[in-house]
Amino acid sequence: MINQIGQVMLYVNDQDQALRFWTEKLGFVVVSEEDNGQGFKWIEIAPNEEAQTSFVLHNKQLIAQMEPELNLGTPSIMFLTHDLDKLYQDYQDKGITVGEMVSMPNGRVFNFADDENNYFAVMEK
Repeated sequence: MINQIGQVMLYVNDQDQALRFWTEKLGFVVVSEEDNGQGFKWIEIAPNEEAQTSFVLHNKQLIAQMEPELNLGTPSIMFLTHDLDKLYQDYQDKGITVGEMVSMPNGRVFNFADDENNYFAVMEK
């Protein structure tokens, strides 16, 4: 039986730029980083040290060559926060592309884009 989500694979064009975005702008931490010396680099990041779910940043072109049938699209991910207004302002101050704040039946939400124009959402919980 599955009891939690462990990792979400994010396929990116520039792993180093993606790492800077997630760590420097969003405050994520590096959980682990592996490099086999032959071009395959694995960078695991998470919102904090205690997070049960993490992202792994993969080189999109390399994975496409290794596994051509794999769906390399960005997954739709909804993050949660306790202070949506503060986070929204913080992202704006850091120059992150953010969408409008929207009221949904489950709460307020906004989306934001990474440096490769992949969009993610944040909801207040």
